[in-house]
Parts: sequence; C-alpha cells; structure tokens
Amino acid sequence: MKRLLLIALCGLSTGASQDPAPPAAAKPPVKRIRQWSKVTARELMHSVPPSFQQMEPGTKLQGAVRLHAIIAEDGSVKQLEVISGHPLVVQPVMDAVKQWKYHPSLLNGEPVEIDTEIDVDYKIKIKK
Repeated sequence: MKRLLLIALCGLSTGASQDPAPPAAAKPPVKRIRQWSKVTARELMHSVPPSFQQMEPGTKLQGAVRLHAIIAEDGSVKQLEVISGHPLVVQPVMDAVKQWKYHPSLLNGEPVEIDTEIDVDYKIKIKK
C-alpha cells in the first residue's frame, strides 16, 4: 500500500499531468485495396490509345507494357510505375494511361483506391 502511494506522489511531484492530451484532428487514412488486373480492366470507362507517331519509319514492334498503377478514389490514374516493356514504347503508353478513367470503387459503401497492374498490348508497324 505504501508503495502505491509513493508512486502516486512521485507522479504528482514531477508535474506529470493526469489529463490525456486532446486528440489531434487527424485525417482518416486513405483506404486502398489490391485488385487483379482483369477485374480492374472491366471497370475502365475511358481510354486513350498510345501515340507512336514519333517513331521512325520502318519500326516494327509487338508486345506488351506492364504497369503498376494506383487508381484514385475518383477513378483517375493517380500513380504509374513501369514493371516491364520495350523502352521505345513505355513513355507513349504511360502518357496514354495517365488519361484513362475508371469507375470509382467502393468497399462497404466507402470509396477506395485500387492497387493493380495494367497491361497494354501494342503492335506497331510504321511504313517507310
């Protein structure tokens, strides 16, 4: 009993406050879910095709660019990172995908960001 009293007195003698600090007005964290690329692709509302007009005549390329994307709560493309793709086509594909728009996603009625991958197939044959 004496020990408890001594601890309580020590706390008072050091000026320690017994009142908790008022909570700071914190912004709620953004909710983000991971989604398969095929599911995300079905939610695409508006896409812009990549422009390869800056390439030299005679260029022939075929393949895919894979991007890691964060889709914002409003369906806009918020962030893009290259996973793979031919260096000549990566920038035109990224420029196009940044303009894409998706249906907003909800989780339990609340808007969420989507963490996904986007595959863009291309076939380029520029005549000489």
